[in-house]
Amino acid sequence: MKRIGLLLVGHIDAGSLHVGGDYPELYTELLQPLGIELTTYRCDDGQLPDSLDEQDGWMCSPSRLSVYDDHAWLRDVEQLLRDMVAKETPYVGICFGHQLMGQALGATVAKADYGWGIGAKSYEVIEQQLWMDSSEDIVLAASHQDQVMSLPNGARLFARSDYCPIGGMLIGERAWTLQVHPEFSPALADSLLATRLALFGEEKAQSARATLHQPLHQQRISGWISRFFHQF
Repeated sequence: MKRIGLLLVGHIDAGSLHVGGDYPELYTELLQPLGIELTTYRCDDGQLPDSLDEQDGWMCSPSRLSVYDDHAWLRDVEQLLRDMVAKETPYVGICFGHQLMGQALGATVAKADYGWGIGAKSYEVIEQQLWMDSSEDIVLAASHQDQVMSLPNGARLFARSDYCPIGGMLIGERAWTLQVHPEFSPALADSLLATRLALFGEEKAQSARATLHQPLHQQRISGWISRFFHQF
């Protein structure tokens, strides 16, 4: 088993917790069968690791916050990500974890002109890695308004879509990030959309819900995450 620390920086909306639990439960279900043992660090409650060596690698959870929100603990997590890059500590960032790594390395993160990216989204793989199964497009559920607006120094683009040009980044050989959500099942994505109609607008939310009939590549991307961590 690989010991991976989950930096918890947000939570699933309370109205959808019944589907699969919060992020620690969702990622455990996704990754434990693939040899990943997660330890949760509740960063939003001030619980940060004493050392990056406590775990074999790290992940950062999604969040309903924006990475540029004014929280002292959030700046501490941002510094942790810079330390990981400097020390070449294995790292995977999803959604907020993608955006926070971009900001940590100097990129601008802002609300996209496109508005909310919701529903099943297809991303083109630009640069295949050894831990990937193929370079075929990724299809996963999205739920974000903020985007990384430019590649930071030292990062390479590995996934994109028309609505989100910087959808995934490679940072060196030991860190990568992805904007879309491998932990969101169709049922969870649908529940989140149904409980946030006022936020998204009913017409846009219903249109996004209709995209969730197609298969999502949850198991494919969980395989990427597992193989990535197990190579070290």
